[in-house]
Amino acid sequence: MIRAANRPCTLAVCRGCCCGNPRKYPGTDHAWQLDRLRAGAAEHGFQVRTTDCLGPCDQANVIVVQPSAAGRRAGGRAVWVGFAMDDDCTGDLLDWAAAGGPGLAAPPPALELQIVRPPREARARARR
Repeated sequence: MIRAANRPCTLAVCRGCCCGNPRKYPGTDHAWQLDRLRAGAAEHGFQVRTTDCLGPCDQANVIVVQPSAAGRRAGGRAVWVGFAMDDDCTGDLLDWAAAGGPGLAAPPPALELQIVRPPREARARARR
Protein backbone atom coordinates (compact mmCIF):
# COMPACT_ATOMS: atom_id res chain seq x y z
CA MET A 1 0.00 0.00 0.00
CA ILE A 2 1.28 3.45 -0.94
CA ARG A 3 1.15 6.06 1.78
CA ALA A 4 -0.40 9.39 0.82
CA ALA A 5 2.88 11.20 1.53
CA ASN A 6 4.59 9.07 -1.14
CA ARG A 7 1.79 8.85 -3.71
CA PRO A 8 3.12 9.04 -7.28
CA CYS A 9 1.64 10.91 -10.21
CA THR A 10 -1.51 9.11 -11.40
CA LEU A 11 -3.21 9.03 -14.79
CA ALA A 12 -6.97 8.51 -14.39
CA VAL A 13 -8.12 7.18 -17.75
CA CYS A 14 -11.81 7.57 -18.53
CA ARG A 15 -13.41 4.44 -19.89
CA GLY A 16 -17.03 5.43 -19.53
CA CYS A 17 -19.74 5.75 -22.13
CA CYS A 18 -17.66 7.45 -24.85
CA CYS A 19 -14.01 7.32 -23.89
CA GLY A 20 -12.43 4.06 -24.90
CA ASN A 21 -15.49 3.08 -26.93
CA PRO A 22 -14.40 1.47 -30.23
CA ARG A 23 -17.91 1.81 -31.67
CA LYS A 24 -17.82 5.59 -31.25
CA TYR A 25 -14.14 5.99 -32.11
CA PRO A 26 -13.22 3.03 -34.32
CA GLY A 27 -9.98 4.63 -35.57
CA THR A 28 -8.35 4.49 -32.14
CA ASP A 29 -6.85 1.38 -30.55
CA HIS A 30 -8.13 2.07 -27.05
CA ALA A 31 -6.82 -1.19 -25.56
CA TRP A 32 -3.35 -0.52 -26.96
CA GLN A 33 -3.38 3.00 -25.49
CA LEU A 34 -4.21 1.65 -22.04
CA ASP A 35 -1.55 -1.07 -22.37
CA ARG A 36 1.03 1.54 -23.39
CA LEU A 37 0.13 3.78 -20.43
CA ARG A 38 0.36 0.86 -18.00
CA ALA A 39 3.73 -0.21 -19.42
CA GLY A 40 5.03 3.35 -18.98
CA ALA A 41 3.74 3.43 -15.43
CA ALA A 42 5.52 0.17 -14.61
CA GLU A 43 8.74 1.50 -16.11
CA HIS A 44 8.69 5.00 -14.61
CA GLY A 45 6.91 4.56 -11.25
CA PHE A 46 3.66 6.44 -11.75
CA GLN A 47 0.17 4.92 -11.61
CA VAL A 48 -2.60 4.38 -14.13
CA ARG A 49 -6.17 3.64 -13.19
CA THR A 50 -9.38 3.51 -15.15
CA THR A 51 -12.56 5.21 -14.11
CA ASP A 52 -16.14 5.39 -15.26
CA CYS A 53 -17.45 8.41 -17.18
CA LEU A 54 -15.78 11.67 -16.16
CA GLY A 55 -18.30 13.85 -17.96
CA PRO A 56 -16.93 15.83 -20.91
CA CYS A 57 -17.96 13.20 -23.46
CA ASP A 58 -17.59 15.62 -26.37
CA GLN A 59 -13.86 15.77 -25.55
CA ALA A 60 -13.18 12.00 -25.43
CA ASN A 61 -10.81 10.39 -24.62
CA VAL A 62 -10.31 12.20 -21.32
CA ILE A 63 -7.35 11.53 -19.04
CA VAL A 64 -6.82 13.33 -15.74
CA VAL A 65 -3.19 13.79 -14.71
CA GLN A 66 -3.17 13.87 -10.93
CA PRO A 67 -0.09 15.24 -9.18
CA SER A 68 2.11 13.15 -6.95
CA ALA A 69 2.24 14.03 -3.27
CA ALA A 70 5.43 16.01 -3.96
CA GLY A 71 3.78 17.72 -6.92
CA ARG A 72 0.78 18.68 -4.81
CA ARG A 73 3.08 20.11 -2.13
CA ALA A 74 4.73 22.16 -4.92
CA GLY A 75 1.32 23.57 -5.94
CA GLY A 76 0.34 21.08 -8.64
CA ARG A 77 -3.33 20.35 -9.22
CA ALA A 78 -5.13 17.78 -11.36
CA VAL A 79 -5.03 18.57 -15.07
CA TRP A 80 -7.73 17.33 -17.43
CA VAL A 81 -6.57 16.39 -20.92
CA GLY A 82 -9.16 15.92 -23.65
CA PHE A 83 -9.03 14.46 -27.13
CA ALA A 84 -6.32 12.05 -25.92
CA MET A 85 -6.54 9.49 -28.68
CA ASP A 86 -3.41 9.56 -30.81
CA ASP A 87 0.08 8.15 -30.33
CA ASP A 88 1.68 11.57 -29.91
CA CYS A 89 -0.67 12.55 -27.11
CA THR A 90 -0.16 9.22 -25.38
CA GLY A 91 3.62 9.71 -25.63
CA ASP A 92 3.35 13.24 -24.23
CA LEU A 93 1.27 11.97 -21.29
CA LEU A 94 3.87 9.29 -20.60
CA ASP A 95 6.73 11.79 -20.76
CA TRP A 96 4.97 14.23 -18.45
CA ALA A 97 4.06 11.61 -15.86
CA ALA A 98 7.59 10.16 -15.97
CA ALA A 99 8.98 13.67 -15.36
CA GLY A 100 6.80 14.05 -12.25
CA GLY A 101 3.55 15.51 -13.59
CA PRO A 102 1.74 18.63 -12.31
CA GLY A 103 3.71 20.70 -9.85
CA LEU A 104 7.03 19.11 -10.74
CA ALA A 105 7.20 19.39 -14.53
CA ALA A 106 5.48 21.48 -17.18
CA PRO A 107 3.30 19.62 -19.65
CA PRO A 108 4.73 19.21 -23.15
CA PRO A 109 3.67 22.18 -25.33
CA ALA A 110 1.42 20.12 -27.63
CA LEU A 111 -0.35 18.64 -24.61
CA GLU A 112 -1.09 22.12 -23.26
CA LEU A 113 -3.36 22.62 -26.28
CA GLN A 114 -5.46 19.65 -25.15
CA ILE A 115 -6.04 20.77 -21.56
CA VAL A 116 -9.77 21.07 -20.89
CA ARG A 117 -11.82 22.37 -17.98
CA PRO A 118 -13.19 19.82 -15.57
CA PRO A 119 -16.99 19.55 -15.92
CA ARG A 120 -17.62 20.99 -12.45
CA GLU A 121 -15.50 24.07 -13.18
CA ALA A 122 -17.19 24.62 -16.53
CA ARG A 123 -20.65 24.42 -14.90
CA ALA A 124 -19.65 26.84 -12.12
CA ARG A 125 -18.40 29.40 -14.65
CA ALA A 126 -21.61 29.10 -16.69
CA ARG A 127 -23.71 30.00 -13.62
CA ARG A 128 -21.85 33.26 -13.02
